[in-house]
Amino acid sequence: MTKDRKDRKDRRDQLGQVLRFALVGGVNTGTFFGIYLLLHPWMPYFAAYTLAFLLSMVGSFFMNTYFTYRTRPTWKKFLLFPLTNITNFVIQSVGLYALVTWAGMDTRIAPLVAAVVAIPFTFLLSRKILVPGARARNGEPEQAPTSSTV
Repeated sequence: MTKDRKDRKDRRDQLGQVLRFALVGGVNTGTFFGIYLLLHPWMPYFAAYTLAFLLSMVGSFFMNTYFTYRTRPTWKKFLLFPLTNITNFVIQSVGLYALVTWAGMDTRIAPLVAAVVAIPFTFLLSRKILVPGARARNGEPEQAPTSSTV
């Protein structure tokens, strides 16, 4: 394969990852938001937000490993994946607080807006953890040993 052809394939593969990440993000955000709205009437908004975030994180891990990056889940990845979500959580939490407290946004809508702001950061960090090394640069699927899969 020529270098130009390989570069086009790499860009196409990376675009596919971005599009799949966006789709998974939409599904995950909908799941998160649905859980948040179910919990919101029974607990303070930030507690509902935190619990919904933690529950949707597990689903996000599996959707991103299998569908977005087409890798196998491993315990190592599963244990490292929350690091991507810590950054996401901090960005969303600060955004949520600012939108509710300073901008006066409705507590039912503010988490959705804060989540959108965090998307680029989450994509880059999750890709780095779930598709480490050269495979992250060229979009090739990673093969993990089956004994360490989740």
